[in-house]
Amino acid sequence: MSEIGLFPLELVLLPTERVPLHIFEPRYKELIAECLELERDFGLVLEDADGRRDVGTCASVVEVLQVFDDGRMNVVVEGRARFRLLDVSEGRSFLTGEIETVEDEVDPAAAPDTNAALEAFRRLVAVAEVDVDEPDVGSDVLSYELASRVDFGHEVKQELLELRSERRRLHRLRELLERAVEAMALEKEVRERASGNGRVSPR
Repeated sequence: MSEIGLFPLELVLLPTERVPLHIFEPRYKELIAECLELERDFGLVLEDADGRRDVGTCASVVEVLQVFDDGRMNVVVEGRARFRLLDVSEGRSFLTGEIETVEDEVDPAAAPDTNAALEAFRRLVAVAEVDVDEPDVGSDVLSYELASRVDFGHEVKQELLELRSERRRLHRLRELLERAVEAMALEKEVRERASGNGRVSPR
């Protein structure tokens, strides 16, 4: 077990994912300043109307974009190891927590799920007609590399964060990506038909 400063947000940070944060509350300005000074991670956990989740991600500040005169900061953080929150303390201006690392279970080979998830991701990029960096296909956490490139929403990302099997994550991700491809292809077809004659003919 170890203790870490906590930053509850309505946000899920996946391992390998990078996101920008605007730090403006005094307690979190203190937390981030301390992390920078001591080269220490903080714990980012999802907190919303349904409460605070028990599984979060260690976050490392990888870039300070801007520091304002009043101490506010724009930073970029990267997701590292996952953790389970065992206990929370309120002794400081920000919450701290006792955590344990969340490790994956031993999986059988995930090659079929890997290939299927990659193919679904590439189809989604093609139908969306966007320019997205290709993930590191040799990554041990390819599921997170892929999921961080698609806006699935907090609940889905938290579900993936809590799964302790790369094979199961890839299987679930393939389902999500294929569903997104179908939805986006249908939306694109509807737009094209509507722009053609102002009407959409049901099949």
